[in-house]
Amino acid sequence: MTTTKAVIPGSFDPITFGHLDIIERSTDRFDEIHICVLKNSSKAGTFSVDERMALIEESVKGLDNVTVHAFSGLLVDFCDEIGAQTIIRGLRAVSDFEYELRLTSMNKKLNSDVETLYMMTSTNYSFISSSVVKEVAAYKADVSDFVPEHVAKALNEKFKK
Repeated sequence: MTTTKAVIPGSFDPITFGHLDIIERSTDRFDEIHICVLKNSSKAGTFSVDERMALIEESVKGLDNVTVHAFSGLLVDFCDEIGAQTIIRGLRAVSDFEYELRLTSMNKKLNSDVETLYMMTSTNYSFISSSVVKEVAAYKADVSDFVPEHVAKALNEKFKK
């Protein structure tokens, strides 16, 4: 039997309920889900890669087929490294699609064996993004409706609420 593996890439700075919606729904469709925290040297995050990985690991601890990784380089190379043939991307709105289409086209050109699967985020999470959550948290507002409790605590600590 062939093991199906999928990669869910992103910065996850921080992980939100929107991310978790896509991750949880993906666990039923693939044998292994590999969350790939992409290291982007041109983009300073609120949380370090190690902090993001720890927040994600805490968020997915009940999902047995999910593994968290950090990676710098081309996503298709990471897929090759772990033997995954599917990239899962969450979409919140039509505006996300144009950006995602460009990434998918490039990934397909780089490695035609890797397919991208788009999943619409559930409607109740469609307005949530990590950047908006961080902005709200920076103003000392409650973000517990948008992120798990341990992530809200970490944001509060970052912004000294």
